[in-house]
Amino acid sequence: MDFTLNADQATLATAIDSLAARFETVPTNYDGFTLFGRDLEQELENGEFFDIALVPELGPLSAALAVERLSRLPYTAEFALSMLFRPHLSGEWPRPIAIVENGRPGRFVATAKTILVIDGENVGITQPSPDEIEPVESIFAYPMGRLKTGVTITPLPASEAAIVRKWIRVALAAEASGLLHTAIAMTVEYLTVRHQFGRPLGTFQALQHRLAECTVLAGGVRWLALRAAWTADDGDAALAALHAQESATRVIYDVHQMHGGIGVTLEYPLHLWTYRLKALISELGGRGGQASAVAQHCFGSASSY
Repeated sequence: MDFTLNADQATLATAIDSLAARFETVPTNYDGFTLFGRDLEQELENGEFFDIALVPELGPLSAALAVERLSRLPYTAEFALSMLFRPHLSGEWPRPIAIVENGRPGRFVATAKTILVIDGENVGITQPSPDEIEPVESIFAYPMGRLKTGVTITPLPASEAAIVRKWIRVALAAEASGLLHTAIAMTVEYLTVRHQFGRPLGTFQALQHRLAECTVLAGGVRWLALRAAWTADDGDAALAALHAQESATRVIYDVHQMHGGIGVTLEYPLHLWTYRLKALISELGGRGGQASAVAQHCFGSASSY
């Protein structure tokens, strides 16, 4: 298989890398739960990066590559849904985009201009006014918000709701891939410099094996996400989201345990990636929801799973 980027994709990757380089570093003395990248979001807007999927030479695959790269940053911004999902919405829907699922608080809701409302099997969409949404304090490393009751919601037909779920799954998997890779990279660096019993922790074979397993899981998430973006297949999207949520559960546990006590402090920024993963794990019904979708789209039945 040929995984080499074409000329247009390589140019885009270079541009994304150049932009991302300005947001690679966690600010000195930062000790909060969320590092919201307003400047990052504005840079993406100015560069028209949110419209990558609409460019015929680039398409959703390039958008997924961009989401995966940007998710490796300590700063978070609403780019995954805007890049991978919004191009498939009929009509003009302004960004930022957020999701409210079964009435729970959602990522980026407090600043969203378009909100998808998922209630069981029903999917609707709304453009709330500022007084219809409110911020919510949370330990998740995303800015969280709540949609107030009484908001007018436009129901989506079943065919469009299916498209919504598919591309949310692709966006989830692509974002999770970037988060997983950075969390693992931070752990490798920590185990290299942290000494115990007279040698680096990373020289202990048991830790090497666990990190190798985490790396394999993260690699699978990346390739499944890219495949789903390329094929635009419902089954591929469900598999990618399921593997992302399953892998995140395992990797979060391992990387925090390998960091020891420092891994659960706000002064150490590991949570900027792992706590974002924790939020993604529960979306679209969590692993159970994705497993049912895999059964439906890949095996023709959800009732036996």
